[in-house]
Amino acid sequence: MRRIDYDTEQYQDYARGRALAEQQLRTWIAAFEAVMPERRPLAGLDVGSGTGRFTPALARTFGPVTGVEPSVRMREVAQAQSPHPGVRYLAGSAEDLPVPSGSADYALLFLSWHHVQDKPRAVRELARVLRPGGRLLLRANFRDHHPRPWWLEHFPRGYEADAALFQPLHEVIEMFTSAGWRVTGFGTVTEPSSGTCGDMLERLRLRTLSFFAQLSPEELEAGFRRLEQAVAADPDAPAPEFAEPLLTLERR
Repeated sequence: MRRIDYDTEQYQDYARGRALAEQQLRTWIAAFEAVMPERRPLAGLDVGSGTGRFTPALARTFGPVTGVEPSVRMREVAQAQSPHPGVRYLAGSAEDLPVPSGSADYALLFLSWHHVQDKPRAVRELARVLRPGGRLLLRANFRDHHPRPWWLEHFPRGYEADAALFQPLHEVIEMFTSAGWRVTGFGTVTEPSSGTCGDMLERLRLRTLSFFAQLSPEELEAGFRRLEQAVAADPDAPAPEFAEPLLTLERR
């Protein structure tokens, strides 16, 4: 996987390219609520918070949240565009969380696990900051449980290149359970349509997905050409939905 430096790439377009419609955001918050501890308020961590697309909604629903993000530029965008009185954005990473031990009730990693360089260290660090019984919500793709977004088939090596970014599910589970965590749930969440196919094409052109960094310029050109041809047939058609994995673990 080619590492992405979000301080020089993507930060300007990330919020727009990865924006969630209100219905999509509500769907995810409901899915998170179903696996959270029942008490309120909860102290939360949004690890790899990026431009803060989930952080304020987490604070509104559950209680105070610390968004942890290594990219200076991404944090700047979050602070400017996604402020909330119950949110603070701090420099850090899954391997080095800038909060006291036992200070959080849950941590969310939403499509950030594949960016973690030292995963065993992150497993230990997440256990350090969560209270006993705290929940880890891992919205990650897995090589053997991989969503198939409708647009991916138009890119050369599309599915192969995207799946290669992620670990198999059993490998992730083994990494956590061998360190004392237990699995409390695994399932999929069907996110509502992101709008029309034409809308989605415009967001994809911003290239704010890790997948695009794995393809050659020639593959990108060919893929977008095919995708544009497909969308041109009916640009106002609703973008198809697809199911996305959510793994929940508990700190013992």
